[in-house]
Amino acid sequence: MVKFEDFQGYGKEQFDAAVASAGTLTKGIQAIATAVSDYTKKSFEEGTAFVEKLAGVKSLDKAIEVQTDYAKTAYEAFIAESTKIGELYADLAKETYKPFESYIAKMPKVA
Repeated sequence: MVKFEDFQGYGKEQFDAAVASAGTLTKGIQAIATAVSDYTKKSFEEGTAFVEKLAGVKSLDKAIEVQTDYAKTAYEAFIAESTKIGELYADLAKETYKPFESYIAKMPKVA
C-alpha cells in the first residue's frame, strides 16, 4: 500500500529532477545556439570571400572552377556542422532525461 509520505517523497524527487533537467536543458540550448552562430558567421565569411574571388576572375572556365570549389567546400562544411549540431541535440535529449531515470525506476508499479 502506498502511503501519503511516499507521495510527498516522490513529489520532492520529481521537483529535484525537473530542476536538474532544466539546468541541463539551458546549457545544452546555449551550446547549440553557439554552434549555429559560429557556423553562420563562418559561412557568411566564406561566402563573402567566394564572391570577391569570383568577381576577380577573367574567364568562364575559371569562374566555373571557383564556383565548383566553393560549392564543394560549402557542402562539406554544411554536412559536418549538421552532424555536429545533430549530435548536440541528441546529447541534450539524453542529458535532460537523466535526472528522471532514477525517479521513474522508483515509482510503484500499477497493475
